[in-house]
Amino acid sequence: MQNKPPQKGIIVEEHYRAIIEALGENPDREGLLRTPARAAKAMRFLTQGYEQDIDTIVNGAIFESSNDEMVIVRDIELYSMCEHHLLPFIGKAHVAYLPQGKVVGLSKISRIVDMFARRLQIQENLTKQIGECIQQVTNAAGVAVVIEAKHLCSMMRGVEKQNSAMVTSMMIGRFREDSRTRTEFLNLVRG
Repeated sequence: MQNKPPQKGIIVEEHYRAIIEALGENPDREGLLRTPARAAKAMRFLTQGYEQDIDTIVNGAIFESSNDEMVIVRDIELYSMCEHHLLPFIGKAHVAYLPQGKVVGLSKISRIVDMFARRLQIQENLTKQIGECIQQVTNAAGVAVVIEAKHLCSMMRGVEKQNSAMVTSMMIGRFREDSRTRTEFLNLVRG
């Protein structure tokens, strides 16, 4: 009879217990007794994007449309984890595309943002991944993504700057080639 390998959650839980011990704490004291299990569960939730794929996310919600005007979803809140320090960054994404015969269901854009945000990330790559995925799904004439986020790795440690925010953008197609289209998008997301 073969031994089953331990589940990922159990392994992560054991590592959190070892981290608590390495910090000089007692993982068996009352306040920390269930912390390794809770931390492992939280980490699985915060990185669930690895278990998701675009086909399941979109789930066929692509619809024919004669609209060729800009579609924007603003202020999509996002929560991600810095791949350098395993600390959160929190912000919002603004996503736009120029349809060419088809549109994607409204909720799918937010779900795409979440799928990539729920992975270990840097904001620059997150912005690019969202833009390229929206382009792939919609075959749009252009895609634009702007993300504004605050990074706890620079707020709680390092430079300890509480009021700084990072802004990244990704422009594809007409958003990159046509300054009027880009300006219209940027004006609309400023609200």
